[in-house]
Parts: sequence; C-alpha cells; structure tokens
Amino acid sequence: MGRVIDNKFDHGDVVYLKTDKDQLPRIVFCLKVFPNEILYELAAGTTCSTHYEFELSKEVNVLISTTN
Repeated sequence: MGRVIDNKFDHGDVVYLKTDKDQLPRIVFCLKVFPNEILYELAAGTTCSTHYEFELSKEVNVLISTTN
C-alpha cells in the first residue's frame, strides 16, 4: 500500500530559518522521509544543513534580522 507524503516545501524552494538572525536564503535540495517525519536538507552557498519543517519559513522575518 502506498503512502502520501505531505511535505510543505519542495526541491528548489527558497526558505529561511526562523531563528537565523541573518535570514540567509537557503535552497531545499533534499527531503529525507521517515515514518513519522520529514527532514529537509538545505544549502546556503557551500554550507549545508538539515532541519525540521517547523524551523523553516518561506518568508523573511524582518523583525529578527533588524538590528538596533
């Protein structure tokens, strides 16, 4: 029996980490699908990292990137 994968982000999407004070754009290049979760592998330049869906946003958070 097949399973439906309900991912919020797709390959090639540009996303932002909700906690990144620099709000660097990152590209989704890999989805790792496990029985109870999806992990997203992101690239920002030559830096790669893996994150849960709740850590990501398609919108820049200007409040976190604003400095006094």
